[in-house]
Amino acid sequence: MPTRTVIADNPAAAALSPAERIVATLGERLPAGAALAVCWRDWALGSGGAVSPAAPPMLRRRAEQALSEHHSGYDAGDLLLHVWDNADGNARMAVAASLPAPLGAEEQQSWLSLAQAFIAATLDAARAQARIVSLEKSKRLQQALYEIADLAGADLEMPEMLRRIHAVVGSLMYAENCYIVLYDDQRRSVRFLYFADQKDTYVAEPEREFSEEEMANSMTFALLRHGQPLRGPSAVIRQKLGVMRDPSHGPDSLDWLGVPMRRDDRVCGAIVVQSYDTPASYADEDRALLGYVAQHILTALDRKHAHVELERRVEARTHELQRANRELQAEIIERKRAEKLQGALFRITDLAITSENLERFYADVHAVVDELINARNFYIALLSDDGQTLQFPYSIDEHDHVRKSRRLAKGLTEYVLETGKPLLADRAVTQSLTEQGKVIQHGPPAYSWLGVPLFRGEEVVGAAVVQSYAEDVTFTPHDQSLLMFVAHNIGNGLGQQRAQESLRAAHAELERRVEERTRELAEANMQLRAQIGERLRAEQRLTYQATHDALTGLPNRPHLLDRLSAAIERARHGDGQAFAVLFLDLDRFKLVNDSIGHAAGDELLIEVARRITRAVRGNDVVSRLGGDEFAILLEYADGDENVRDLAQRLLTVLGQPMWVAGRELFPSASLGIAVWHPRYRNGEELLRDADAAMYRAKEEGRDRCAMFDEAMREAAMHSLDLEADLRRAINSGDFLPFYQPISRIDDGTVIGYEALLRWRHERRGLLAPAEFISLGEDSGLIEQVDWLLYEQVVNQIARGVEGYVSVNVSPRHFRSPDFADRLLAMFEAAGAEPSQMRVEITEVALLDDAPRTLRTLSLLRQRGILAQLDDFGTGFSALSYLHRFPISVLKIDRSFIAGIGGTGRPESLALVRAILALAGTLGIETIAEGVETETQREALLELGCSYGQGYLFGRPTAQMGGLATSSVL
Repeated sequence: MPTRTVIADNPAAAALSPAERIVATLGERLPAGAALAVCWRDWALGSGGAVSPAAPPMLRRRAEQALSEHHSGYDAGDLLLHVWDNADGNARMAVAASLPAPLGAEEQQSWLSLAQAFIAATLDAARAQARIVSLEKSKRLQQALYEIADLAGADLEMPEMLRRIHAVVGSLMYAENCYIVLYDDQRRSVRFLYFADQKDTYVAEPEREFSEEEMANSMTFALLRHGQPLRGPSAVIRQKLGVMRDPSHGPDSLDWLGVPMRRDDRVCGAIVVQSYDTPASYADEDRALLGYVAQHILTALDRKHAHVELERRVEARTHELQRANRELQAEIIERKRAEKLQGALFRITDLAITSENLERFYADVHAVVDELINARNFYIALLSDDGQTLQFPYSIDEHDHVRKSRRLAKGLTEYVLETGKPLLADRAVTQSLTEQGKVIQHGPPAYSWLGVPLFRGEEVVGAAVVQSYAEDVTFTPHDQSLLMFVAHNIGNGLGQQRAQESLRAAHAELERRVEERTRELAEANMQLRAQIGERLRAEQRLTYQATHDALTGLPNRPHLLDRLSAAIERARHGDGQAFAVLFLDLDRFKLVNDSIGHAAGDELLIEVARRITRAVRGNDVVSRLGGDEFAILLEYADGDENVRDLAQRLLTVLGQPMWVAGRELFPSASLGIAVWHPRYRNGEELLRDADAAMYRAKEEGRDRCAMFDEAMREAAMHSLDLEADLRRAINSGDFLPFYQPISRIDDGTVIGYEALLRWRHERRGLLAPAEFISLGEDSGLIEQVDWLLYEQVVNQIARGVEGYVSVNVSPRHFRSPDFADRLLAMFEAAGAEPSQMRVEITEVALLDDAPRTLRTLSLLRQRGILAQLDDFGTGFSALSYLHRFPISVLKIDRSFIAGIGGTGRPESLALVRAILALAGTLGIETIAEGVETETQREALLELGCSYGQGYLFGRPTAQMGGLATSSVL
């Protein structure tokens, strides 16, 4: 019994152990301030004791020492020690009391007598309780053995019996993880009869044998070889038995208990329980208990196997009796079959006369055949009159629902027709005929196939066939004989039915022709009337479709132009109201299409059309011109302000939120207004000016309206004139390159040039790109201008240059798949060296179409044309493209250079320093743009920048090496 210290004041508390109750009860009979220790050694209960809360440690040790001494104790005044044995001599007890004052002799004797009686009674009660627990365990064990014996004799399957035995073992000890194996010491193999485990997912396969070689590092095989029970952690047992750790045999457990099962002196199996989460889960008592239970389990398994063997013998004898009975029944069935066959032949003969038509005859014959043999899949095949086609007038098949006529081939049916003999074929026979080239499989392959020829006199005219797709339905020679008997009558009946069918067909054909002719006349009359009506409706639909938008149902551009022409005509003759055209374009509509799809975009356009229609008057014309563009023909009488008010109301209505494709959108629009003026000759001019005003609204920030005025007209005319001039300049070659030198910063040595575009305008003189480049981009003409520049630069390189020449390449060029090939072809045609040209690109070109740009730059680099990144630091400045693309030079933007040197901005200096450090790390050269002062040059030298470009080193000139003052553009 374990030793505990008394910590409660109430000796009657239910939570106190027997030892604590002894100390508490005896302590109450001592003076206040006394300390008490009680110890004992008992043959049944072991060692135990307790001390009062205030007792010093030496008091407990003194009482324990007294148990080993031979004296009966002593009284030292403040220490009272007494030791004694019980009457049976199987228990020794001691008490030690530390007293504040000595007790009187009578009081001391009285207290010692109480202590002896109370301790003896308490130990007697504890021994009695231990015996009760032992008896309970014996009872549970006895009950478990009875249950195991009952399970062995119960009518249970082996897995269920073992599962219940597992439950019985679990009632005696912890057995959540348990398995049972049988061992064959001759074959040196095991079978896992039962396996239940919380962590190991293995599922027992009782019939599978595992050899010792398969489970070389198995603790189970080690237990069977050891032949004695084993208990402890898996790691300890493996070390003891010399078994290597193998994770394939399951996880380790904290406590493992295995007991072999023996038959005489041979180990024939084992039962194992284990715990994964609690060490020392099993004691020696559990080991002995499991060993006892294991032998009873083996007895139960032997009884179960004996019972199974007896059942097997009984079943075998039963099968013998059943076979004899089947033979007798077969004779009876054969007689019945003969009677059924005779009746079937009579029925077929009768059907040949009484059936209404051939289809009915075939179906009735099928029913008769199905009574004799399994004819779930049955068909009749007949040769055509010319003997070239095989027809199937009747076919019922679970896999081949429609059996079409075919030209004669090498099918199984044709084989029967050719030989004139029946064919009984399983898959092996069919395969053999196929390999010999006698047949070719048609339709789904049958598991069993039986076909017999149909005769008309001595001529083979067809075949009757049954087939099976399931292994459990196989045709026999007996079935073949039955079908041959039936086929003879089928052939005769078929001849009679075909004769009757021909006569019925002749009458039916005559009636059909009369009815068909009558129906044709009626249908012709109906079709004529329907065609007239359909033509009228088609004309109406075409007229509507030609003048209306298919998506919104609004009038389209031609319709609007017709209405505008009519309004202009009325206005010119003075009999019409003033009117205006409103041109509306949705803002960021492409974002809707790209993000949530074109279907959502169509839904948005429909809702916009509905809102515009509701916002205008009934006599106004709302038209969809295409895409997200709408136009409104509006008549008014009270001045232009009314038109502006209506335009603003439209923008307000359109700006209200709407739900499209499950998302709440807040659309907006830009709106241009063109008011009628006598200068307009047609509706296209009005739409053009309204469109221009709409673009003005977009430029001013969108979600607003703008009125077309004379300033817009003049700007539009200027743009048109400039575009015309640009086209003429392209044709006449008025574009030329100006070369600005790129030099070393330290000594001014020229290492190359940048070719800058100039336009020598016939009236306005020399124009810089800023004056025409945006127009060229919008009109798409800039690419033609660039190629004129590239051609002149390539020719200059062919004539000879100092260093290299860099040209600016627009992102538009990288969208063209043949840009690199075309540029390289120029070099080849001019006989120039490609390595003397460099292309300058912007960050936008890299990110616009990265894969295509990478391919183009790589191809150019292979031919020696390097790439320079222009205006670095002013765009996205994504560092990822510096190592993804073949960039050789970074050109630091002039805005950063302007901020360094002298009283420059510190942030510019820091940015330039960072760019130079980044380029140095990546091995990329740098060129500073816009170097104009000596202070800037010195600052760049100090920062470590090697090359520069700017007015300090030279201005752009038409000729390389020209005077720096020759041009300021």
